[in-house]
Amino acid sequence: MPFVFKRLALLLSIAAAFAADKQPPPFKPGPASSFANHQTNDKVTMGAEPYMMGDKVKVAFGKIDPYQYGVLPVLVVIQNDSGAAIKLDGLRAEYVGPNHDRVYATPARDVRYSQGADRPRVITGPGPPKVLKKKNPLDAWEIEGRAFAAQMLAPGQTASGFFYFQTGLQRGATIYLTGMTEASSGKELLFFELPLSSDSPEAGRGH
Repeated sequence: MPFVFKRLALLLSIAAAFAADKQPPPFKPGPASSFANHQTNDKVTMGAEPYMMGDKVKVAFGKIDPYQYGVLPVLVVIQNDSGAAIKLDGLRAEYVGPNHDRVYATPARDVRYSQGADRPRVITGPGPPKVLKKKNPLDAWEIEGRAFAAQMLAPGQTASGFFYFQTGLQRGATIYLTGMTEASSGKELLFFELPLSSDSPEAGRGH
């Protein structure tokens, strides 16, 4: 192989290795019991964590920062250490503020339509109003791709994903989850209520 081609191949391999080093680590939530905020009921453990700033947001959502567009993502991990399968198709999530105001989770498929900072602008004047359309940054695969979607959780298994709330994070807020049932008996499990604490100065200011 001519010297120039050998040198080119070497440069390309170095560039590829450098690019690989720049890739963010894969998104892989830890076990529910490892979360600072977790709770165990009937051998089912649930952990929750808000994603509003820092490197973890980049790992989960890439270039998208949902919180900057009025959407608070909360990662929920459920660990089933019981001996029964659990149905999750009726799982409901609510954000509960310090004054007991409630915000229901927005379905992941509807987050792209949220009226955050990137909503279309309207120009008024002679004739019908004109809407300046711009793609909403929240219309990205990561929003639905990372959403909580498990319908059933077998014994010994773990399920995880994000719930999305159109609210700011306030100190003293919690996430309230209900609607899980035993697959065999239909018995509803106890509710889970987990704090969404944050040391960030943004917490408490909201949107």
